[in-house]
Amino acid sequence: MSRLKHAINLGLFLFAIWVLLSGHYTPLLLVLGVLSTLLVVFLAARADLIDREIYPILLKASVLFYWFWLGREIIKSNINVARLILDPAMPISPNVFTVRAFQKTELGRVTYANSITLVPGTVAMDVEEDVITVHALTMAAAKDLKRGDMNRRVCHVEGVFPCS
Repeated sequence: MSRLKHAINLGLFLFAIWVLLSGHYTPLLLVLGVLSTLLVVFLAARADLIDREIYPILLKASVLFYWFWLGREIIKSNINVARLILDPAMPISPNVFTVRAFQKTELGRVTYANSITLVPGTVAMDVEEDVITVHALTMAAAKDLKRGDMNRRVCHVEGVFPCS
């Protein structure tokens, strides 16, 4: 029964995203959206890809707050990287370092690593258990990441308290 519940929730979530992204609400397109969503859920169930771990996270309001925060960080970092590139002196100091991921699930660690990569100037190079190897364009970007704000926010979305 739990598997069916996860499949239904996945279908509702996918259809909601489909409706939001399509912007068309004619009966024909809504029916096609339902059919395509059902096909995707069916194929995911057949391939045993319906992930029980993601279900509770998709339904949390904290995910939206995290996306807004991450979007702001991406914009700020884009501006900083553009300044670095446009500066004739090119004041970069590339470095590779590791950060500890305090998330308890694979999904949490993957979210953290992907968030690091989404922010311009940093790239998650490797994830080994709870250690992420990161390349940063500047020492300031490395210090910002080592401070742990992103790590704590991903922990909060995941529901891990305290994050350490």
